[in-house]
Amino acid sequence: MTLVTLKDVLQPALQQGYAVGGLVCLGWEDMRAYVAAAEAENCPVILQAGPGCRAHTPLPVLGKMFRHLAEQASVPVVAHLDHGYTYDECSEALDSGFTSLMFDGSRKPLADNIKETRQIVEIAHKSGISCEGEIGFVGYSGGEESAGTDPAEAAQFAAETGVDAMAISVGNVHLQQDKEGGLDEARIAAIQAATSVPLVIHGGSGVPVAQRNALAKNTNICKFNIGTELRMAFGAALREAVNSDPERFDRVSILKETHDPVMAAARIVLRNLKGETID
Repeated sequence: MTLVTLKDVLQPALQQGYAVGGLVCLGWEDMRAYVAAAEAENCPVILQAGPGCRAHTPLPVLGKMFRHLAEQASVPVVAHLDHGYTYDECSEALDSGFTSLMFDGSRKPLADNIKETRQIVEIAHKSGISCEGEIGFVGYSGGEESAGTDPAEAAQFAAETGVDAMAISVGNVHLQQDKEGGLDEARIAAIQAATSVPLVIHGGSGVPVAQRNALAKNTNICKFNIGTELRMAFGAALREAVNSDPERFDRVSILKETHDPVMAAARIVLRNLKGETID
């Protein structure tokens, strides 16, 4: 069994200069393809159940799916709750077999974010698993605007919560379909100078590939969350499968054809985060 915690995969990444992919899952087809991609690249992978995934499939079911895949895998697999917003939700994920909890208090005042994140850290560490927190708000493409992470607040947050990883807002946005712009490297350097906690980039799909590669090698950013670009690969594969035979109606037959394209897309993401240059 290769089910591991977030700390288990991020500390080696921090020490050796690479990053791990936090791949956002929506169902069995993509999570299975992500593990296959990680095995092909011989690297760890973080399977992430975000709010959209949890709205479709209950946490206890997701926990069993993640753990089943980990038990069969030849590489380390983290079962990660992404954007848990309440104590109860995080507690349910813990009880469902997740090995990493991400509590998102980034919309709250700093004192409340620290207090509530610390509570999740305590229950996670008591059970031998990891916790990720977020300081600074990462916005959404076409939606809520970001509020950048203040380096001094990041240092305070890390010290007072005891998180194993810290998501930061440095120009990244969720749900971005293009890779225009990039991250604020000066702000990243200031945050890194203030704390040694492994850093996490949410909305990694919108970060230029070359910058992902460089930051993975040269900074304390050890985890990039990648969702949108892999969902786009899944959607394109599904559309092609459906359109290739208008008479076909069996969903298993159709969905089976998404596996190889999604696996290939995930392999490119993981290879890049390991520090390999992608053309």
